[in-house]
Amino acid sequence: MILQTTLAKIDANRQRYVEELLGFLKIPSVSTYTHHASDVRRAAEWVGNHLQRIGFETRIYPTERHPVVFAQHCNAAGAPTLLVYGHYDVQPPEPLDEWLTPPFSPSIRDGYVYARGATDDKGQFFTYVKAVEAVLAVAGNLPVNVKFLVEGEEEIGSPSLGRFMREHSHELKADVITISDFSQFSRGVPAITYGLRGLSYFQLDLQGPRFDLHSGSFGGLIHNPVQVLADILARLKSADGKVAIPGFYDDVLDLEEWERKEMDSLHLDESALKEYLGVEALTGEKGYTPMERKTARPTLDVNGIWGGFSGEGAKTIIPSKAGAKVSMRLVPDQDPAVINARFEEFVRALTPPGVKIDITELNAAGPLLVTRDNRAVQAAARAIDIGFGKPPVFIREGGSIPIVNLMKEVLTTKNILMLGWGSPDDGAHSPNERFHLDDFHRGIRSAAALLFEIAESRSTRPE
Repeated sequence: MILQTTLAKIDANRQRYVEELLGFLKIPSVSTYTHHASDVRRAAEWVGNHLQRIGFETRIYPTERHPVVFAQHCNAAGAPTLLVYGHYDVQPPEPLDEWLTPPFSPSIRDGYVYARGATDDKGQFFTYVKAVEAVLAVAGNLPVNVKFLVEGEEEIGSPSLGRFMREHSHELKADVITISDFSQFSRGVPAITYGLRGLSYFQLDLQGPRFDLHSGSFGGLIHNPVQVLADILARLKSADGKVAIPGFYDDVLDLEEWERKEMDSLHLDESALKEYLGVEALTGEKGYTPMERKTARPTLDVNGIWGGFSGEGAKTIIPSKAGAKVSMRLVPDQDPAVINARFEEFVRALTPPGVKIDITELNAAGPLLVTRDNRAVQAAARAIDIGFGKPPVFIREGGSIPIVNLMKEVLTTKNILMLGWGSPDDGAHSPNERFHLDDFHRGIRSAAALLFEIAESRSTRPE
């Protein structure tokens, strides 16, 4: 009865929630730019003040870069505790000329709100704030204890969060953690993510001669760093799309038959995907479907490459330097430390005498699988069915979110919910990022239902 009254309350306040979201989206909280540091701080204060107004005990903790907001409402004696993670920082909006409307002047068109941070992650995180507000307005208390952990450095790799979590692990202790920084499987098909790929990410810097050389005078005498780099990158993968690093696949956990059947049942529309991507064909590892390749198989990609002359006209040189960035997406049970060592050994073996190579590890994260049959996941499935009017599908995500592994390690909680209310085509990190207001509304309803479903699933608490 309380849940139904709460859902009616949410429906009645839909427009107000949207207006408040627009105010949040106007803050240019770009964490990577130092000239936006005051805006990032302003966004943290906006979140903290909002949570305080609806009845949460709130603190804003400084870090070496951007603040962490911690808030709690823990008046449900004997009930489980839910920790809600979100981030209020956003990606840089560039290129600005590709936005139809300014990125920090939210615009509503065709049922979507367009703004940087609309779906990643301000809009999705804010659904939980509005959900607890509605429950408190109806019932005066929450059916579970709720804590919020909201950071301002997610888009730069969360450099301060690990230390913060270790120093405040007692405050952050929870029975269930929910992270809504994901998406539905497709528009109108809600999903629960139960698997993430890991990440190994490197920068390669090659140095040949001390300075650029005349290609006529010195060509044929020394190795050209750009050509060496191109050769190394080409040999990282075989012609059939397999990663060629020795031992790369040794620890890969094969997909189970039920997973392959479920992925196949999701009916990925390849024609629509090619149209959306603007390509004529899909490619990848043979023996696996596009859905399997994009979510549950390891990959290697060159993310950027530089070196030599690329300006207008001609400049006949042998470049002195060349560089590239290379990322590998990992799957269970690949260990980033093992893969990193094998990558470095292989690349160094391919580097000829006369060229110096520096290999810098930029980022690493382990892959993750969450047990689907635990009670927290089932509670989330029921909540999404209530909020969206249909049960969710279960999917694996091709991306990497290091915060999930960090939470599992530091907070020792296996009940981690990876939920998402947006759509894959919302354009996170891209110009014209958007969030459908129907999904925003359904997300609030689902978040509210989740509180009650977790309360009824008391065995989600550790023994």
